[in-house]
Amino acid sequence: MRSFIVVTLTAALLAANARTASAQTPQPITVDSPVLKQGQPMPADYTADGKNISPPITWSNLPAGTKELALICEDPIAPMPQPFVHWVVYKIPATAKGLPENMPADPATAMPADLTGTIQGMSGFRRPIWRGPAPPKPGVAHHYHFIVYALDAPLEIAAGATKTQLLEAMKGHIIGQGEIMAPYERKPPQ
Repeated sequence: MRSFIVVTLTAALLAANARTASAQTPQPITVDSPVLKQGQPMPADYTADGKNISPPITWSNLPAGTKELALICEDPIAPMPQPFVHWVVYKIPATAKGLPENMPADPATAMPADLTGTIQGMSGFRRPIWRGPAPPKPGVAHHYHFIVYALDAPLEIAAGATKTQLLEAMKGHIIGQGEIMAPYERKPPQ
């Protein structure tokens, strides 16, 4: 009987460790964009120097069991005290293939049909919208990381959440993650 209990407990511990390890190592998600290329400068239209519209972001290779998605865009070169946040989007339906260009800037404007229920959270500018790059020092490139998270459960989180609140709500639910990074720098005056 004693060896049965030891074997059963050992099997249970191994199973729990396997679940914990898989929860800690999200499956890679492919994140792409028709206008952003990994490591290539962000086109001006998506910055404060241009139209300041949100870039289209796409994803694929979502893990089985994805119930919802979230996206955070941050600039780690501008810490305040953490990376500066340009965009927070959550409660994205698992059926969505991406975010379109020029997401609604007015929170009262309805999302596209395939994004029903999607919420834009508070950026570092304290508004629930995309706000494009505007590095303060000309000639210094900043790096904008668009990080997509696949979640194994719908989030219980209110509208207007910050990046910190979103990360807290996602704890233990991230089963996939990927990103695309595009730098941007303002040109020095001529």
